[in-house]
Parts: sequence; C-alpha cells; structure tokens
Amino acid sequence: MASSSSGLFTGKSTSSKLKSVKLLEVLNALEEEESGHSREEIFIAPPKNAAGDFTDEDSGDEDGQRGTHVPSNVLHAFVVPEDSGTREEEEEDLQLQPAMKKQKAVVEPQRVWTKRDIRPDFSSWTATDPHMEDLKSQELSPVGLFELFFDEGTINFIVNETNRYARQKNVNLGLTAQELKCVLGILILSGYISYPRRRMFWETSPDSHHHLVADAIRRDRFELIFSYLHFADNNELDESDRFAKVRPLIVRMNYNFQKHAPLEEFYSFGESMCEYFGYRGSKQLPAGKPVRLGYKIWCGTTSRGYLVWFEPSQGTLFTKPDRGLDLGGSMVVKFVDALQTRGCLPYHIFFDKVFTSVKLMSILRKKGVKATGTVREYRTERCPLKDPKELKKMKRGSFDYKVDESEEIIVCRWHDSSVVNICSNAVGIEPVGLTSHHSGANKMQTQVHQPSLLRLYQEKVGGVGRMDQNIAKYKVKIRGMKWYSSFIGYVIDAALNNAWQLHRICCHDAQVDLLAFRRYVACVYLESNADTSSQGRRSRRLETESRFDMIGHWIIHQDKRTRCALCHSQTNTRCEKCQKGVHAKCFRAYHIR
Repeated sequence: MASSSSGLFTGKSTSSKLKSVKLLEVLNALEEEESGHSREEIFIAPPKNAAGDFTDEDSGDEDGQRGTHVPSNVLHAFVVPEDSGTREEEEEDLQLQPAMKKQKAVVEPQRVWTKRDIRPDFSSWTATDPHMEDLKSQELSPVGLFELFFDEGTINFIVNETNRYARQKNVNLGLTAQELKCVLGILILSGYISYPRRRMFWETSPDSHHHLVADAIRRDRFELIFSYLHFADNNELDESDRFAKVRPLIVRMNYNFQKHAPLEEFYSFGESMCEYFGYRGSKQLPAGKPVRLGYKIWCGTTSRGYLVWFEPSQGTLFTKPDRGLDLGGSMVVKFVDALQTRGCLPYHIFFDKVFTSVKLMSILRKKGVKATGTVREYRTERCPLKDPKELKKMKRGSFDYKVDESEEIIVCRWHDSSVVNICSNAVGIEPVGLTSHHSGANKMQTQVHQPSLLRLYQEKVGGVGRMDQNIAKYKVKIRGMKWYSSFIGYVIDAALNNAWQLHRICCHDAQVDLLAFRRYVACVYLESNADTSSQGRRSRRLETESRFDMIGHWIIHQDKRTRCALCHSQTNTRCEKCQKGVHAKCFRAYHIR
C-alpha cells in the first residue's frame, strides 16, 4: 500500500476532502492525536476482484518474512472515527467511502408523539426447544459438540475443494478427512500454545519440541496442506462478492449455527472484528489509542454469546441497504429473517445506537419481533423530549419519554452519568426500578431511578461482547499467506465458542471451562491422527475421549519399555484401556484433568 492507489483513505473534521495516504502515515497520525479525541477503527475489506488467482497468496505469513508485501490493489482500508452520537460525525464517516452514492431523501409522514407509557401488543414467549432436549439426551463429548458445526459434510467439502485447488496447481495432494482434522487440531492448539514460528512445534530442541504435534503429522505435510487449504471452486466465484473465496463455508457455518442454536427469546446484534495479520497487519498503539485492524463482522448472538448468524461486512459498495434503512439496520433485518426460519416467534433483539432508528423499530414490529436499543437523537424522528442540557441539570435518574401513537414505539431520554437515548417497540417505562450509582463526590453508592427498558437492555445486550471475549482468550494464532486465513481462524474459534456454550447447557454435572474444552478437542484430533501416521512410525491405539471417564483403567506390566505418556521417561507399565505407557506414580495424574 505504498502507492496512492492502495485504497487507504482518511478524513478530518475540518475538511470533507479525501486524501489517499500510506498506512504508516495513518498510524503516525493516530499516534499524534490528542488524548481527548475519539478512538479510531481501521476497517479492511477483501480485494475488489476476489475471483483473481493472485488473491490466494497476497499476504505475509506469521514470521513476517521480507518481500511478502501486500499488493496495493488487494486491501482497502478505511479509517473510521468511533461513533460519538452526533449526526455531523456520521455524515463525515460516510464521506470516507469515496464511491458511496448520495441517496435521495425520502419524506416520511410526521409522527404524533404523546406522553404516556407504551402498550405493546406482542404475544408472550411460550416456545419450547425440543432440539436442545435431544442434545442433552445424547450426552455429547466436546468433540461431538464441535462436530455439530464442522460436521462430516463440511469436512468432506473442504477436503474436496482443497484437493481440487491442488490439482489446478498440478499438485497431487491427496488430503483425507482425518488429516484435515489433524490440521484443525494444530490450529486449535495454537490458541493456547503459540510459538514465534509455527515450525518450532517440530523442532527437536528440548525447549520447543511438541511431541503431540510432531507425532500427529510431519512438518512438511502440514505446511503443504495448509498452503493449499481452500473453500470454493475458483471457476465458479461470484465476482460481485468480495468474500467469494469463503462464501460456501460461511453458508454452511450459518446453517449449522442456526440449526443447533438454543431457542431463546433474547438476542443481541452487533459488530465483531476479525483481526488481519498480513505483512502490513495490526499496529499496536500506546494506551488510550486503541486501533483495530481487520475485517468487520456483523453478528447476531444469544444473550450468553452463542453465535447464531454472521456476515462479513463489505460496505455499501457491495451490500445495498433496503427498506429505507442504513447498512446496519439492513443487517439487523437479515438477522431477524434468519431467526424466523425457525418460526415466527416473538423474539426480542437488542442492539446499540449504530443500528437503532425509529424506522427499524417500525419494520421489526410489523414482523412481530420485539426490539430495544440505544438511539442517536437525530434518528428519533423529531421526538420532542427534554433538551439534554436541561436534563443534565436535573438530579440523576431523571428521565423523559414519549410514545408514537400510531405504532406504539417509545423513545426515552434518561440522565445518569451521561444522557442516554433509548428506543423500544416492546418495553416501556414501568415498572421504574432502582440502580446503584457510584458518587465520586461523596465516595459512596447511591440509588437512582431506572426505567424498565433501560434495565432490560443492560441485562441482555452483551451477547456479542461475551462472544468476542471468549474468542479473544485462545484465538487461533497460526496464519498463512492467504488474505482470508485469519477469517478461517475466526470461524474455527466461533465454532468452538458455540460448542462450549452448548456444553454449558447440556452438561450440568461435568462442565469444563473454555480452555479445557479446546484442549480436549485439539488432543483428540492430534492423537487420533497418530493412529494412521505415515509408514515407519509406531502405530498407536488411542481412545482419548475415554481417558478421563474414570472407568475400567488398570495398570499392567508390559515386556517392552516405552515412554510414559505423562513424564516421557521409560516405563514398563501401561494402562490396559488406553494402551499408553504410564508409570504407577503418574497413573492417577494422567487420568485426571
């Protein structure tokens, strides 16, 4: 992105003129900003011509080798100021996209606002979830839950597309489903055991050698498979879709996520970021200047963080808003349409001011869907509430509200530490509750009034944040040369998060935390592949999934000494069930998590 045609743009509040700059100049400019300014977010879109073969290898790998530059026409970044809640700043954001066409203003009928509480006419939630009861009865292991999403059909699809792509490059890869699971196991393992270079997993040096990886697959074989990993037929790509290279995987994952999603009343919708790790990847700025570089993902989740539906953002150039909404509102409607494939139930969706508008609330109400979200003042369609400056002069907990007479949509302005605008088509003011507030002057907790819709919003809106938190803890660290390699890691992490969420619902007696859950899946995939390792290796019979069941494990003598599975020194005893060499002193520790 060294040339002016790189597609990297920035804008300033003092001028609407766009300036094409280098990425380094943008980062330096962000570092020089005053601490009082809003934080910045760098958004990267995939190549415009995603169907081109060159986009299969356009980025540096994890080692950051010299010479692996990103072509200037591959990545298009937009530096977008974080929302500050004003219409002028959002209009400035729109100017950052040079090809965006101005839409003609649509004259909406003026709404009549009245000072009263809302009278919603939605039916109450009475739905049951027989599918979840069926999953509970199956008592699936962590691997079984993960394979609800990366099921046999998805694995075979990836195997076929990868072999097809290798043949197009005149390479006889011969990838099998078992080998692909082994590769997935290494990617999962890299989330909690990472090295500066992935080849260190196979080094014989005692400070880096990882026997589980080295025994499962040879280094060169892993590198070959990983370099040809593919998810679509290059001859059948949709040139209008920037994510055409991974679109079949997105479709399959969305189908599986929705198929096994818990059927709940409350859902969250928001933005997630998939970090991009190319040669010119994310740059860490000093404290107070966070910059996130990567792909923006629209996400719909349950209130606990199960990802139900996702769609990578391509901007308004490739995704046309409809129904008179902006792009964010259109994505909310698409998520609701996906939810209603399971039945037109009275779902309740929560989102923030990036998406909320009175127009969106009206559309969702007509679909029979409840919605609540914070809202910017200019999107309230001239709702005559008390001026924010006047409300700030009143005591904390004060609020004002109005209801649209025709469609029963309420807009409330509440004063706490700041003034918050919130809109809903389903929840009103009553009952007014109390919430604790820390008073800096008195250094004590005080009670302030809080309307009902504020309280419910704060309880249910954090689903996307919880999912992001889970993914960030142990996200896949290994990345490749392809621009979408980090996105594939994001999909794997999301599937593991969903599988763990189902584990928490289905297994009340033997729950494990997220780290133990990921370790279990990685170990099973890696140890299972060691059974069918290449000629010249010792064949092993492993039953990892029964290792921790505490049933039928006996220590017996063996004639030939082997390495202990726990301490790796020589032993002449083994577990009869696991068929693994184990010392008597290591026997208990080996079979306990």
